[in-house]
Amino acid sequence: MSFDIDRIRFDERGLVPCIVQDYETKRVLTLAYMNRESMEISLQRGLSCFWSRSRKELWLKGETSGHFQHIVSLEADCDADAVLIQVVKDGPACHLGTDSCFDTDMRKTDFPQGTA
Repeated sequence: MSFDIDRIRFDERGLVPCIVQDYETKRVLTLAYMNRESMEISLQRGLSCFWSRSRKELWLKGETSGHFQHIVSLEADCDADAVLIQVVKDGPACHLGTDSCFDTDMRKTDFPQGTA
């Protein structure tokens, strides 16, 4: 992968938000955070690796569950302060065993019809 990690604008904690998207369905799987080391590992191995803010340690997705995320593309947004990873996954993306971390039923579906 050709990706200029030096252009990424990590925050004051050394982190950048990372949206993970299913390459085939385009569904958003999760929002995680990366530090420089996890991004370097992701680029070298072609597998998503994040920084766990709660455990304060590197987290290679799939290392314990076997549900690896194989990176197809990694892009930065226009300000280089967020990244998007598209992946082909080996199993559920969420630690709860669901396809996406956005599977919980807290969504609002009754939005008023907007007028222009």
